[in-house]
Amino acid sequence: MNLAETSGIGEYSAQKRRVSDSEEDTLYLAPNEKVFLVVRPKTIEVRCDGKLSKVLREKYESVMESRYFGRGGIEIVPSGQLEETELQDLVRLSYNLTKDLAE
Repeated sequence: MNLAETSGIGEYSAQKRRVSDSEEDTLYLAPNEKVFLVVRPKTIEVRCDGKLSKVLREKYESVMESRYFGRGGIEIVPSGQLEETELQDLVRLSYNLTKDLAE
């Protein structure tokens, strides 16, 4: 599943970031060069608003506060608790929130 290719998002670029000798993250950037998606070997992170973040963290044990975005996002372990369509919706929301951020 390549979440960055989710329908409904516009242009983006990707950067690899080496975390350790054996791990690499991929950062996906909106046209304003701000990150909207972080793909790690076992998790993904997206930007979202505080209320949605709280609801998702309370509802799913596989959702936690984002390490990259902090309170402005969530980190998700793709364990099947959230369906692929829900993950795509979150990526789309993250992209739209990010592209509207002031530079």
